[in-house]
Amino acid sequence: MAAPAATGTTEAAPVRRFRRLPVRAADALVLAGYLVLAVLLTVGQWGRPGRLFHQAGDQILFEWMLARTAWAVSGLENPLYSAELNAPDGVNLMANTSVLGLGVPLTPVTLLFGSQVAFLVAVVCCLAGTATAWYVLLRRRLVDSRVAAAVGGLFCGFAPGMIAQAGAHLHMAAQFLVPAILALVFHPNPRRVWRHGTLLGLLVAYQVFLGEEVLVFLVLAAGTFALAYAAADRAAARRLAPALLGRLGVGVAVSLPLLAYPLWFQFFGPGHYRGMPFHAYGYQLDAASFPASARQTVLGDDHLPGLLAPNPTEENSFFGPGLLVLAVVIVIWMWRRPLVRALAVCGLFFAMLSLGGQVRLDGTPTGIPGPYRLVAELPLLDHAVPARFPLVCIPVLGILLALSLDRLRPDPAAGPRAGGVPVRLLWGGAVAAALLPLIPTPIRTVPAWPVPAFVTEGGWRAQTSPGRTLVAVPPVTGAGVSPAMFWSARTGLAFPAPGGYFIGPRAADDPAARWGAPDRPTAVLLRRVAETGEVPVVTDENRRQAVEDLRHWRAAVVVQGGLRHGDPVRRTVDALLGPGREVAGAHVWDVRPLVG
Repeated sequence: MAAPAATGTTEAAPVRRFRRLPVRAADALVLAGYLVLAVLLTVGQWGRPGRLFHQAGDQILFEWMLARTAWAVSGLENPLYSAELNAPDGVNLMANTSVLGLGVPLTPVTLLFGSQVAFLVAVVCCLAGTATAWYVLLRRRLVDSRVAAAVGGLFCGFAPGMIAQAGAHLHMAAQFLVPAILALVFHPNPRRVWRHGTLLGLLVAYQVFLGEEVLVFLVLAAGTFALAYAAADRAAARRLAPALLGRLGVGVAVSLPLLAYPLWFQFFGPGHYRGMPFHAYGYQLDAASFPASARQTVLGDDHLPGLLAPNPTEENSFFGPGLLVLAVVIVIWMWRRPLVRALAVCGLFFAMLSLGGQVRLDGTPTGIPGPYRLVAELPLLDHAVPARFPLVCIPVLGILLALSLDRLRPDPAAGPRAGGVPVRLLWGGAVAAALLPLIPTPIRTVPAWPVPAFVTEGGWRAQTSPGRTLVAVPPVTGAGVSPAMFWSARTGLAFPAPGGYFIGPRAADDPAARWGAPDRPTAVLLRRVAETGEVPVVTDENRRQAVEDLRHWRAAVVVQGGLRHGDPVRRTVDALLGPGREVAGAHVWDVRPLVG
């Protein structure tokens, strides 16, 4: 997320002013290539409702968020809060990753084709859209070569870190507004401050509804870049600072009124929480991850990345040795350009932050303190996951690649700057050799238990009256995969359900963050059976507590679909509630006589 900036007179090849270039067939071909690649990467799920991407719980979360947004838009409901999950307390959606910026425009897709198709379309738009946005910025502001811009955009949109995030975290993969925001912040034209500032404020407000974490990283990266650039070219910084600060001021004035109520709702509305349910500093990268290969690449495997990253969705470095060597060569080669120096400082700074409070190498703590500990307690950064800082390095490397390829473009008017054919071929081969090992492979999928026909066909409706809920077994209330959330998403939020995968407060009088709703004893008991397959001894106290929990959830019917340890779970629920019955692919317990 490094920022391209207008440069001063000291640069050998100054950054160009914004150019209005006509869209040509070659540009359309580049954009079509990005789109085709994004579709191919999601091929494991198209037309396969029984598959989910490897981090299944995260996909279920975002499918539900997309379905809830469509439900809210079509019914003119509050999009910031929902009572359809975590019954009877509800969920503060603004305080979770509700991705309204994706859900609202995708509402027709969600209503017509369902949550899975909407999720896949969102993934494709995030990957191809981010690549396209960087291509446009590079082409119009930084380079003349279409090939250079295409390569830079390709890397920015499809680097290993972007693929890792796209399969699970839509809010982190949705970076297609980042280049546009940077283009406005660092616009080389000192005039039109009000116009550019207004557009900036609108884009920043929209980015909040795509992903606040990306916006935080963007602000930090842009600030770091601006300081580094000012140190590299003080004359240009003094000349451009008034207009830049003016645009920022107008942007803040425009965005704050738009965001005032949503942010108030997030931090003070129903279901708000304080802090995070996990220690952010525990999610750091190993120093050896930077020259390694990610698992979602042609040379990747499951073993090494699992040792060097906290989980498959946080493989945000893994650039390979060839690209890192090329980056060093480019920085040395083009060091005289303030833009390159500022990019190098920005990329190195965020790469170092990702190493956490203590640097690890090949899985072994080195005892060397990491720079992250210097900023870990600062506001905003205390909630930032260190392992995600290398996402800033992706566009830094993409811009450096584009600049280097553009420097060698075959332009007779450029004279010696263009280089001879052997030089161009040599450098092009080096870039290809560095990028080929990073070619992404289709995002891995895992099987999912199908939604029971009893749920999809509405068999539960005869037993559920308004104000009553359907309880899926096990009733997940923490960070696990939630059957209720999955069924709710795939049926368009047809029924309210307790539990779910989200972040909320520990209790009504304790706003400290936790995963899901506070645990109920019956939920804990059934989750343990689902995980272990061991049937416990069910006591009268367990039965009394089960009835109390069902009353708290306002349950009308309890439904069990496919589970790994399905038979032990069914026997346990039978012991708690009495015998259930098989109905349309599910085991069903009508609990209305128990809860009254």
